[in-house]
Amino acid sequence: MSNPVNHVENKTVIITGASSGIGEATAKLLASRGANVVLGARRTERLDQLATEIEASGGKAMARAVDVTNGESVEALVYHAKNMFGRVDAIFNNAGVMPLSHMAELKTDEWDNMINVNIRGVLNGIAAVLPIFKEQGIGHVINTASIAAHVVAPSAAVYCATKYAVWAISEGLRQESENVRVTIISPGVVETELGHDITDETGKEMLKQFRQIALSPDAIARAVLYALDQPADVDVNEVIVRPTASAF
Repeated sequence: MSNPVNHVENKTVIITGASSGIGEATAKLLASRGANVVLGARRTERLDQLATEIEASGGKAMARAVDVTNGESVEALVYHAKNMFGRVDAIFNNAGVMPLSHMAELKTDEWDNMINVNIRGVLNGIAAVLPIFKEQGIGHVINTASIAAHVVAPSAAVYCATKYAVWAISEGLRQESENVRVTIISPGVVETELGHDITDETGKEMLKQFRQIALSPDAIARAVLYALDQPADVDVNEVIVRPTASAF
């Protein structure tokens, strides 16, 4: 029996939000399968450490600071990825924030931040790679949505709205694309740093309750690998990954 084809080997994959959690786990997994991983996040010290770890294990990695809310910053990340590896095969728009609170608390600055990071960050990533994908005739956009793109819960209205938007943007791009694959990754509750910036006590307590049953970031990384490790004519449109025992 022949060995299965590795469709990830030598692909150049850009990952935002790569300094921890799902992004970090995905970078390590893809690099172990032979991908060139381009790590983007705000915390450069952690990015450099991760790139060093990957290269010490025989992988290929490049790290660069990025602010996903700034289109020029994302374009620079993509430019340097292409300049170093010669092409860009995929982008994993994974950066996100989740400062939960009831809407009556009027934490409008936090609303704005979620909109800027969770929605504009994805749009900036898409805008930066589409010209390259058009030139190459192929490419793959992978966006982190959430089960929050499918359900709404108290304290999470604005967060859910941003993830509904990611879902809609992804589906619209898929319908408009002939040569670009589009995948939505919708995690359930995962044990990550997401939500560390919650300032509302009700929101903190809700997240604490949710995380009594949680997946590891590695589970989501495997979903990303599954979508990437398909032949060019197969587009995995959405993967929802939940803890088995979770109702959400």
